[in-house]
Amino acid sequence: MGYPGPTSRSAELYERALRRIVGAVNSPARSYAAVGLPYPVFIARGQGAYLWDVDGNRYIDYLAAFAPGILGHAHPEIVETIARAAADGTLFGTPTPYEVELAERLQAAIPSLERVRLVSTGTEAVMSAVRVARAFTGRPKVVKFEGCYHGHSDFALIRAGSGPATLGQPDSAGIPESTAAEVIVVPYNDAAALEAALERWGDQVAAVLIEPIVGNMGIVLPEPGYLQAVRDLTHRHGALLIFDEVITAFRVTYGGAQNVLGVEPDLTTLGKAIGGGLPLGAYGGRADVMDRVAPLGPAYQAGTLAGNPLSVRVALKALDILGRPGVYEELDRKGRYLAEGVLAAARRHGFAAQVNRMASGFTLFFTDRPVRDYASASTASKELFARFFREMLGRGVLLAPSRFEAWFVQIPHSQADLDETLAAADAALAAMAADGLAG
Repeated sequence: MGYPGPTSRSAELYERALRRIVGAVNSPARSYAAVGLPYPVFIARGQGAYLWDVDGNRYIDYLAAFAPGILGHAHPEIVETIARAAADGTLFGTPTPYEVELAERLQAAIPSLERVRLVSTGTEAVMSAVRVARAFTGRPKVVKFEGCYHGHSDFALIRAGSGPATLGQPDSAGIPESTAAEVIVVPYNDAAALEAALERWGDQVAAVLIEPIVGNMGIVLPEPGYLQAVRDLTHRHGALLIFDEVITAFRVTYGGAQNVLGVEPDLTTLGKAIGGGLPLGAYGGRADVMDRVAPLGPAYQAGTLAGNPLSVRVALKALDILGRPGVYEELDRKGRYLAEGVLAAARRHGFAAQVNRMASGFTLFFTDRPVRDYASASTASKELFARFFREMLGRGVLLAPSRFEAWFVQIPHSQADLDETLAAADAALAAMAADGLAG
Protein backbone atom coordinates (compact mmCIF):
# COMPACT_ATOMS: atom_id res chain seq x y z
CA MET A 1 0.00 0.00 0.00
CA GLY A 2 1.11 3.59 -0.50
CA TYR A 3 -1.14 6.53 -1.25
CA PRO A 4 -4.74 6.39 -0.01
CA GLY A 5 -6.28 7.22 -3.37
CA PRO A 6 -5.52 9.04 -6.61
CA THR A 7 -2.59 11.44 -6.24
CA SER A 8 -2.12 12.63 -9.80
CA ARG A 9 -2.13 16.29 -8.82
CA SER A 10 0.57 15.68 -6.18
CA ALA A 11 2.61 13.85 -8.82
CA GLU A 12 2.18 16.75 -11.23
CA LEU A 13 3.17 19.32 -8.61
CA TYR A 14 6.19 17.25 -7.71
CA GLU A 15 7.37 17.24 -11.33
CA ARG A 16 6.87 21.00 -11.55
CA ALA A 17 8.67 21.51 -8.25
CA LEU A 18 11.65 19.42 -9.38
CA ARG A 19 12.31 22.00 -12.09
CA ARG A 20 12.23 24.94 -9.69
CA ILE A 21 12.75 23.89 -6.07
CA VAL A 22 15.83 22.01 -4.90
CA GLY A 23 14.80 18.37 -4.55
CA ALA A 24 11.18 19.55 -4.96
CA VAL A 25 10.93 20.31 -1.23
CA ASN A 26 11.89 23.27 0.94
CA SER A 27 13.16 21.04 3.73
CA PRO A 28 14.71 17.60 3.21
CA ALA A 29 12.59 16.20 6.04
CA ARG A 30 9.57 16.50 3.74
CA SER A 31 10.95 14.12 1.13
CA TYR A 32 9.43 10.64 0.90
CA ALA A 33 12.59 9.04 -0.52
CA ALA A 34 13.44 7.33 2.78
CA VAL A 35 10.04 5.63 2.91
CA GLY A 36 10.11 4.31 -0.63
CA LEU A 37 7.55 6.58 -2.28
CA PRO A 38 8.26 8.60 -5.43
CA TYR A 39 6.82 11.90 -4.19
CA PRO A 40 5.23 13.42 -1.09
CA VAL A 41 1.58 14.31 -0.86
CA PHE A 42 1.00 18.03 -1.44
CA ILE A 43 -1.39 19.40 1.17
CA ALA A 44 -4.04 21.94 0.17
CA ARG A 45 -5.66 22.68 3.51
CA GLY A 46 -6.08 21.64 7.13
CA GLN A 47 -8.90 21.79 9.66
CA GLY A 48 -8.67 20.57 13.23
CA ALA A 49 -6.86 17.22 13.30
CA TYR A 50 -7.15 16.65 9.55
CA LEU A 51 -5.29 17.51 6.36
CA TRP A 52 -6.52 17.22 2.78
CA ASP A 53 -4.16 16.86 -0.15
CA VAL A 54 -4.62 18.50 -3.54
CA ASP A 55 -6.39 15.36 -4.80
CA GLY A 56 -8.93 15.47 -1.98
CA ASN A 57 -7.55 12.62 0.16
CA ARG A 58 -8.08 13.18 3.90
CA TYR A 59 -5.46 12.35 6.56
CA ILE A 60 -5.51 12.20 10.34
CA ASP A 61 -2.44 14.32 11.08
CA TYR A 62 0.22 13.18 13.54
CA LEU A 63 3.05 14.90 11.70
CA ALA A 64 1.89 18.16 13.29
CA ALA A 65 4.39 20.06 11.12
CA PHE A 66 7.20 18.23 13.00
CA ALA A 67 5.89 19.31 16.45
CA PRO A 68 4.53 22.90 16.28
CA GLY A 69 1.02 21.64 15.59
CA ILE A 70 -0.51 21.26 19.02
CA LEU A 71 -3.58 23.48 18.56
CA GLY A 72 -4.71 21.79 15.34
CA HIS A 73 -5.20 23.39 11.95
CA ALA A 74 -7.14 26.62 11.39
CA HIS A 75 -8.05 26.97 15.05
CA PRO A 76 -10.81 29.60 14.98
CA GLU A 77 -9.22 31.75 17.68
CA ILE A 78 -5.88 31.71 15.86
CA VAL A 79 -7.56 32.56 12.54
CA GLU A 80 -9.35 35.49 14.17
CA THR A 81 -6.14 36.71 15.82
CA ILE A 82 -4.24 36.58 12.53
CA ALA A 83 -6.93 38.62 10.82
CA ARG A 84 -7.01 41.27 13.54
CA ALA A 85 -3.22 41.47 13.76
CA ALA A 86 -2.81 41.70 9.99
CA ALA A 87 -5.34 44.52 9.86
CA ASP A 88 -3.18 46.47 12.33
CA GLY A 89 0.03 45.90 10.34
CA THR A 90 2.42 42.97 10.27
CA LEU A 91 5.91 44.48 10.57
CA PHE A 92 7.11 47.79 12.00
CA GLY A 93 10.82 47.44 12.81
CA THR A 94 10.09 48.92 16.25
CA PRO A 95 9.30 47.51 19.68
CA THR A 96 5.64 46.69 20.31
CA PRO A 97 3.61 46.17 23.48
CA TYR A 98 2.91 42.59 22.41
CA GLU A 99 6.53 41.45 22.67
CA VAL A 100 6.73 42.80 26.22
CA GLU A 101 3.66 40.82 27.20
CA LEU A 102 4.98 37.67 25.54
CA ALA A 103 8.32 37.95 27.34
CA GLU A 104 6.50 38.33 30.65
CA ARG A 105 4.34 35.32 29.97
CA LEU A 106 7.25 33.14 28.87
CA GLN A 107 9.11 34.06 32.07
CA ALA A 108 6.06 33.26 34.17
CA ALA A 109 5.79 29.86 32.50
CA ILE A 110 9.54 29.07 32.64
CA PRO A 111 11.07 30.82 35.67
CA SER A 112 14.69 30.28 34.56
CA LEU A 113 14.09 32.83 31.78
CA GLU A 114 15.22 35.91 33.68
CA ARG A 115 15.81 37.66 30.35
CA VAL A 116 14.41 36.75 26.92
CA ARG A 117 15.21 37.61 23.30
CA LEU A 118 12.74 36.77 20.51
CA VAL A 119 13.92 35.40 17.16
CA SER A 120 12.16 33.76 14.23
CA THR A 121 13.23 30.09 14.36
CA GLY A 122 14.57 27.41 16.67
CA THR A 123 17.79 27.29 14.65
CA GLU A 124 18.36 30.99 15.34
CA ALA A 125 17.58 30.49 19.02
CA VAL A 126 20.17 27.76 19.45
CA MET A 127 22.78 29.49 17.32
CA SER A 128 22.36 32.68 19.35
CA ALA A 129 22.41 30.95 22.74
CA VAL A 130 25.69 29.25 21.89
CA ARG A 131 27.18 32.57 20.77
CA VAL A 132 26.15 34.18 24.05
CA ALA A 133 27.63 31.30 26.04
CA ARG A 134 30.92 31.73 24.21
CA ALA A 135 30.85 35.48 24.85
CA PHE A 136 30.09 35.00 28.55
CA THR A 137 32.73 32.34 29.22
CA GLY A 138 35.39 33.42 26.72
CA ARG A 139 35.68 29.79 25.64
CA PRO A 140 35.26 28.35 22.13
CA LYS A 141 34.02 24.75 22.43
CA VAL A 142 30.56 23.25 22.74
CA VAL A 143 29.55 19.78 23.90
CA LYS A 144 26.49 18.26 22.22
CA PHE A 145 24.97 14.79 22.20
CA GLU A 146 24.98 12.16 19.50
CA GLY A 147 21.74 11.99 17.55
CA CYS A 148 20.33 15.27 18.87
CA TYR A 149 19.29 17.88 16.30
CA HIS A 150 19.70 21.56 17.10
CA GLY A 151 18.98 23.17 13.74
CA HIS A 152 21.07 23.57 10.63
CA SER A 153 23.75 26.03 11.71
CA ASP A 154 27.30 24.80 11.11
CA PHE A 155 28.22 23.85 14.68
CA ALA A 156 24.93 21.96 15.12
CA LEU A 157 25.61 19.67 12.14
CA ILE A 158 28.56 17.89 13.72
CA ARG A 159 28.48 14.14 14.34
CA ALA A 160 30.46 12.07 16.81
CA GLY A 161 34.13 11.33 16.33
CA SER A 162 35.79 8.08 17.30
CA GLY A 163 35.19 8.27 21.03
CA PRO A 164 33.77 10.32 23.91
CA ALA A 165 36.89 12.41 24.38
CA THR A 166 37.50 13.19 20.71
CA LEU A 167 36.32 16.06 18.55
CA GLY A 168 33.39 15.76 16.17
CA GLN A 169 33.26 15.44 12.40
CA PRO A 170 31.18 17.49 9.93
CA ASP A 171 27.81 15.90 9.21
CA SER A 172 27.17 18.00 6.11
CA ALA A 173 29.17 19.21 3.16
CA GLY A 174 30.19 22.84 3.42
CA ILE A 175 31.19 22.75 7.10
CA PRO A 176 34.90 23.39 7.67
CA GLU A 177 37.02 21.14 9.85
CA SER A 178 37.80 24.20 11.94
CA THR A 179 34.15 24.34 13.02
CA ALA A 180 34.13 20.64 13.88
CA ALA A 181 37.23 21.21 16.00
CA GLU A 182 35.12 23.34 18.35
CA VAL A 183 32.43 20.70 18.92
CA ILE A 184 32.63 17.61 21.13
CA VAL A 185 29.93 14.95 20.68
CA VAL A 186 29.13 12.40 23.39
CA PRO A 187 26.40 9.76 23.81
CA TYR A 188 23.13 10.75 25.48
CA ASN A 189 22.32 9.14 28.85
CA ASP A 190 26.03 8.49 29.51
CA ALA A 191 27.28 10.73 32.30
CA ALA A 192 30.66 8.98 32.34
CA ALA A 193 31.24 9.90 28.69
CA LEU A 194 30.42 13.53 29.39
CA GLU A 195 32.72 13.50 32.40
CA ALA A 196 35.57 12.09 30.30
CA ALA A 197 35.07 14.75 27.65
CA LEU A 198 35.00 17.54 30.19
CA GLU A 199 38.06 16.19 31.98
CA ARG A 200 39.96 16.51 28.72
CA TRP A 201 38.47 19.68 27.22
CA GLY A 202 36.63 21.31 30.13
CA ASP A 203 38.69 24.49 30.38
CA GLN A 204 37.82 25.21 26.73
CA VAL A 205 34.10 24.37 26.88
CA ALA A 206 31.67 27.28 26.81
CA ALA A 207 28.47 25.27 26.93
CA VAL A 208 26.90 21.86 27.13
CA LEU A 209 23.91 21.82 24.77
CA ILE A 210 21.27 19.17 25.37
CA GLU A 211 17.64 18.33 24.71
CA PRO A 212 16.26 17.51 28.18
CA ILE A 213 14.02 15.00 26.41
CA VAL A 214 15.31 14.06 22.98
CA GLY A 215 12.94 14.51 20.06
CA ASN A 216 15.02 14.00 16.94
CA MET A 217 16.34 10.45 17.17
CA GLY A 218 12.84 9.55 18.08
CA ILE A 219 11.70 10.31 21.61
CA VAL A 220 14.40 9.35 24.11
CA LEU A 221 13.90 10.03 27.80
CA PRO A 222 16.64 10.97 30.27
CA GLU A 223 17.37 8.22 32.75
CA PRO A 224 16.87 8.99 36.47
CA GLY A 225 19.55 11.37 37.75
CA TYR A 226 21.10 11.92 34.33
CA LEU A 227 20.16 15.57 33.78
CA GLN A 228 21.23 16.49 37.29
CA ALA A 229 24.58 14.81 36.62
CA VAL A 230 24.89 16.80 33.38
CA ARG A 231 24.18 20.03 35.24
CA ASP A 232 26.66 19.21 38.02
CA LEU A 233 29.44 18.25 35.59
CA THR A 234 28.84 21.30 33.43
CA HIS A 235 29.07 23.72 36.34
CA ARG A 236 32.02 21.92 37.88
CA HIS A 237 33.97 22.76 34.75
CA GLY A 238 32.79 26.36 34.54
CA ALA A 239 30.59 25.91 31.46
CA LEU A 240 26.98 26.90 30.89
CA LEU A 241 24.14 24.42 30.51
CA ILE A 242 21.80 25.09 27.56
CA PHE A 243 18.50 23.23 27.29
CA ASP A 244 17.19 23.01 23.75
CA GLU A 245 13.46 23.04 24.43
CA VAL A 246 12.41 23.88 20.89
CA ILE A 247 10.35 20.67 20.81
CA THR A 248 9.63 20.06 24.49
CA ALA A 249 8.50 23.49 25.70
CA PHE A 250 4.72 23.81 25.72
CA ARG A 251 4.49 20.27 24.34
CA VAL A 252 5.28 18.36 27.55
CA THR A 253 3.52 20.85 29.80
CA TYR A 254 2.62 24.51 30.03
CA GLY A 255 6.20 25.74 30.28
CA GLY A 256 9.34 23.72 29.74
CA ALA A 257 10.30 20.12 30.33
CA GLN A 258 12.65 21.62 32.92
CA ASN A 259 9.56 22.49 35.01
CA VAL A 260 8.69 18.79 35.21
CA LEU A 261 12.18 17.30 35.34
CA GLY A 262 13.40 19.58 38.13
CA VAL A 263 16.73 20.62 36.57
CA GLU A 264 17.24 24.27 35.67
CA PRO A 265 19.63 25.29 32.89
CA ASP A 266 21.51 28.54 32.48
CA LEU A 267 20.00 29.18 29.04
CA THR A 268 16.95 27.79 27.24
CA THR A 269 15.96 27.82 23.57
CA LEU A 270 12.35 27.80 22.41
CA GLY A 271 10.44 27.48 19.14
CA LYS A 272 7.79 25.36 17.41
CA ALA A 273 4.71 25.29 19.70
CA ILE A 274 5.17 28.82 21.08
CA GLY A 275 4.40 30.32 17.66
CA GLY A 276 0.92 28.87 17.37
CA GLY A 277 1.72 27.84 13.78
CA LEU A 278 3.66 30.96 12.78
CA PRO A 279 7.47 31.37 12.73
CA LEU A 280 8.73 32.26 16.20
CA GLY A 281 11.64 31.31 18.41
CA ALA A 282 13.20 32.63 21.59
CA TYR A 283 16.17 32.15 23.85
CA GLY A 284 16.81 33.33 27.36
CA GLY A 285 18.05 32.54 30.82
CA ARG A 286 20.22 34.02 33.53
CA ALA A 287 20.24 37.80 33.53
CA ASP A 288 24.02 38.05 33.92
CA VAL A 289 24.50 35.83 30.86
CA MET A 290 21.82 37.42 28.69
CA ASP A 291 23.14 40.89 29.49
CA ARG A 292 26.06 40.01 27.22
CA VAL A 293 23.69 40.31 24.23
CA ALA A 294 23.69 43.53 22.18
CA PRO A 295 22.79 46.32 22.78
CA LEU A 296 23.86 45.76 26.40
CA GLY A 297 26.84 43.56 25.63
CA PRO A 298 29.28 42.53 22.91
CA ALA A 299 27.46 39.39 21.62
CA TYR A 300 25.69 40.63 18.51
CA GLN A 301 22.38 39.14 17.41
CA ALA A 302 19.62 40.79 15.42
CA GLY A 303 16.67 39.98 13.16
CA THR A 304 14.49 41.91 10.76
CA LEU A 305 11.44 39.77 11.57
CA ALA A 306 12.31 39.08 15.23
CA GLY A 307 9.34 39.80 17.47
CA ASN A 308 7.11 40.75 14.54
CA PRO A 309 3.62 41.63 15.80
CA LEU A 310 1.82 39.04 13.70
CA SER A 311 3.75 36.08 15.15
CA VAL A 312 3.82 37.52 18.65
CA ARG A 313 0.09 38.20 18.83
CA VAL A 314 -0.61 34.67 17.61
CA ALA A 315 1.82 33.34 20.24
CA LEU A 316 -0.08 35.19 22.96
CA LYS A 317 -3.34 33.63 21.79
CA ALA A 318 -1.70 30.19 21.60
CA LEU A 319 -0.57 30.54 25.22
CA ASP A 320 -4.13 31.56 26.17
CA ILE A 321 -5.44 28.34 24.66
CA LEU A 322 -2.71 26.10 26.06
CA GLY A 323 -3.09 27.60 29.53
CA ARG A 324 -6.72 26.57 29.92
CA PRO A 325 -7.57 23.98 32.60
CA GLY A 326 -7.14 20.35 31.66
CA VAL A 327 -5.43 20.89 28.29
CA TYR A 328 -2.22 19.03 29.09
CA GLU A 329 -3.90 16.35 31.14
CA GLU A 330 -6.10 15.51 28.17
CA LEU A 331 -3.19 15.61 25.72
CA ASP A 332 -1.27 13.24 27.99
CA ARG A 333 -4.23 10.88 28.19
CA LYS A 334 -4.57 10.78 24.42
CA GLY A 335 -0.84 10.31 23.95
CA ARG A 336 -0.75 7.41 26.40
CA TYR A 337 -3.82 5.74 24.87
CA LEU A 338 -2.44 5.95 21.35
CA ALA A 339 1.13 4.96 22.21
CA GLU A 340 0.04 1.95 24.25
CA GLY A 341 -2.39 0.88 21.54
CA VAL A 342 0.17 1.09 18.74
CA LEU A 343 2.74 -0.84 20.76
CA ALA A 344 0.19 -3.52 21.66
CA ALA A 345 -0.75 -3.90 17.99
CA ALA A 346 2.89 -4.26 16.94
CA ARG A 347 3.57 -6.95 19.52
CA ARG A 348 0.26 -8.69 18.84
CA HIS A 349 1.35 -9.19 15.24
CA GLY A 350 4.76 -10.49 16.25
CA PHE A 351 6.98 -7.46 15.77
CA ALA A 352 9.85 -6.59 18.06
CA ALA A 353 8.96 -3.03 19.02
CA GLN A 354 9.49 -0.34 21.62
CA VAL A 355 7.63 2.88 22.33
CA ASN A 356 9.13 5.91 24.05
CA ARG A 357 6.66 8.62 25.04
CA MET A 358 6.79 12.14 26.40
CA ALA A 359 3.24 13.29 27.16
CA SER A 360 1.50 13.75 23.78
CA GLY A 361 4.50 12.77 21.65
CA PHE A 362 5.88 9.27 21.11
CA THR A 363 7.99 7.15 18.77
CA LEU A 364 7.45 3.55 17.70
CA PHE A 365 10.81 1.83 17.20
CA PHE A 366 10.97 -1.48 15.35
CA THR A 367 13.69 -3.00 17.53
CA ASP A 368 14.00 -5.46 20.39
CA ARG A 369 16.35 -3.15 22.30
CA PRO A 370 15.23 -0.49 24.77
CA VAL A 371 16.03 2.87 23.18
CA ARG A 372 18.13 5.12 25.41
CA ASP A 373 20.61 6.76 23.02
CA TYR A 374 21.46 7.12 19.35
CA ALA A 375 23.19 3.74 19.12
CA SER A 376 20.09 1.90 20.32
CA ALA A 377 17.74 4.13 18.29
CA SER A 378 19.75 3.23 15.19
CA THR A 379 18.93 -0.46 15.66
CA ALA A 380 15.32 0.31 14.74
CA SER A 381 14.56 -1.14 11.31
CA LYS A 382 14.27 1.53 8.63
CA GLU A 383 12.78 -1.03 6.24
CA LEU A 384 9.98 -1.95 8.63
CA PHE A 385 9.30 1.69 9.40
CA ALA A 386 9.15 2.56 5.69
CA ARG A 387 6.62 -0.18 5.06
CA PHE A 388 4.60 0.86 8.12
CA PHE A 389 4.61 4.50 6.96
CA ARG A 390 3.28 3.47 3.54
CA GLU A 391 0.60 1.26 5.06
CA MET A 392 -0.54 4.03 7.39
CA LEU A 393 -0.50 6.66 4.64
CA GLY A 394 -2.62 4.37 2.49
CA ARG A 395 -5.14 4.18 5.33
CA GLY A 396 -5.30 7.95 5.72
CA VAL A 397 -2.92 8.48 8.64
CA LEU A 398 -0.07 10.96 8.14
CA LEU A 399 3.16 10.34 10.04
CA ALA A 400 6.60 11.91 9.74
CA PRO A 401 8.54 10.09 6.98
CA SER A 402 11.45 9.05 9.24
CA ARG A 403 12.01 6.36 11.86
CA PHE A 404 13.73 9.05 13.96
CA GLU A 405 10.72 11.33 14.28
CA ALA A 406 7.71 11.30 16.59
CA TRP A 407 3.94 11.12 16.43
CA PHE A 408 2.36 14.25 17.92
CA VAL A 409 -1.17 14.32 19.28
CA GLN A 410 -3.02 17.61 18.90
CA ILE A 411 -5.82 19.17 20.94
CA PRO A 412 -8.55 18.46 18.34
CA HIS A 413 -7.77 14.75 17.99
CA SER A 414 -10.96 13.04 19.15
CA GLN A 415 -11.38 9.63 20.68
CA ALA A 416 -12.85 8.52 17.36
CA ASP A 417 -9.67 9.73 15.61
CA LEU A 418 -7.52 7.75 18.01
CA ASP A 419 -9.58 4.62 17.54
CA GLU A 420 -9.55 5.01 13.76
CA THR A 421 -5.78 5.38 13.94
CA LEU A 422 -5.39 2.25 16.05
CA ALA A 423 -7.57 0.30 13.62
CA ALA A 424 -5.37 1.52 10.77
CA ALA A 425 -2.23 0.53 12.68
CA ASP A 426 -3.64 -2.93 13.39
CA ALA A 427 -4.48 -3.44 9.72
CA ALA A 428 -1.11 -2.09 8.62
CA LEU A 429 0.80 -4.40 10.92
CA ALA A 430 -1.38 -7.37 9.97
CA ALA A 431 -0.54 -6.74 6.29
CA MET A 432 3.14 -6.56 7.12
CA ALA A 433 2.98 -9.76 9.15
CA ALA A 434 1.12 -11.51 6.31
CA ASP A 435 4.09 -10.70 4.09
CA GLY A 436 6.43 -12.43 6.53
CA LEU A 437 7.99 -9.29 7.99
CA ALA A 438 7.28 -10.03 11.67
CA GLY A 439 9.68 -11.77 14.01
